[in-house]
Amino acid sequence: MTVRSAWLPANQQSRSDTRLAPTGTMSPTGPLTSRPGALPGGTPLLATGVAAMQVRIDPGRAVIQGTALQGAYPVVLSEAETLTVADGDAQYARIDLVVLQVYDHDYDASGQTAGVLRLIKGVAAAGPQVPATPAAALALWSIAVPSKASAGTGGITWASALTDLRVYTVGAGAILPAAGDTAPGAYVGQYRDTGSALERWNGSAWTAYPAPAAPVGVWQPYTPTWRSDGAAPAVGNGSLSGAYTKIGRTVHVRGRLQIGSTTVLGSGAWFFGLPVPAAVGAIAGIIWAFDVGIAINTGAVFIEDNRTEIVAFTSGSAFPWSVSRPQPWAAGDHLNFTLTYESAS
Repeated sequence: MTVRSAWLPANQQSRSDTRLAPTGTMSPTGPLTSRPGALPGGTPLLATGVAAMQVRIDPGRAVIQGTALQGAYPVVLSEAETLTVADGDAQYARIDLVVLQVYDHDYDASGQTAGVLRLIKGVAAAGPQVPATPAAALALWSIAVPSKASAGTGGITWASALTDLRVYTVGAGAILPAAGDTAPGAYVGQYRDTGSALERWNGSAWTAYPAPAAPVGVWQPYTPTWRSDGAAPAVGNGSLSGAYTKIGRTVHVRGRLQIGSTTVLGSGAWFFGLPVPAAVGAIAGIIWAFDVGIAINTGAVFIEDNRTEIVAFTSGSAFPWSVSRPQPWAAGDHLNFTLTYESAS
């Protein structure tokens, strides 16, 4: 017997059974359940076609989850085993399934207490499907068996017939090898290695870790806040938009306020929010306003002492821009600002 399981036999469990079986591997999927899968390391449970109608499964270790109360079975295939595939159907192709399975009479009334490597024969059909994986079993490989396949007709083309269905499991907190694995995460905060990057399970999806940073030098949209130190303004049917790019701690910003027919101008000095907090207050840029059909007014942009907003002053004036400065605002007017400053982080 090459398939051995710890804590499954009613008696005769050897000390080597206990040593070989992965008794310490438990990646939880629930209060009483563990993620099933092969243990990484080398090429566990690798399939190789060794004859026209024969496939060899190499040694490997795995955890197979039964029902919640049944528990998880540590299983080891300690030596390579060769399985013989039945001849193909006379008319249709089929798909067979290689599984590592546990029989436990106390729970499945199978009359057996053993771990086995099985080949489940699929149903031949015009559109063949992979057989369902039995309870307390781990799918390893599927085999596409063409019609009329046999040792006498050349058998199975193994290079294209085998599909790898192996998934992997690791202990809680370990990084899961998961190239090509579509299974959901076991718990929030689990990490997996896709073969080219790390991902973190957030409870509903695998997400890139760390989160990808905004491309350097690419402008990102943002909507500036707009407030006053008097009655509150409101954009109404006008528009307020902005964009910024951050290179290290240097931030470049542009913004635009378009006055609409229902825009509320408020009262008092106007303040516009920054996309990221600034390190120090300073003169940081310029602002200009277009007074429809009349004039263009310019001014300087100051970063306020609270370091999260800017305020504008007309050149040579101590008065900040507001409902009445530097012009009487009307629908169609707009202001634009650009600035550069050092961010706090």
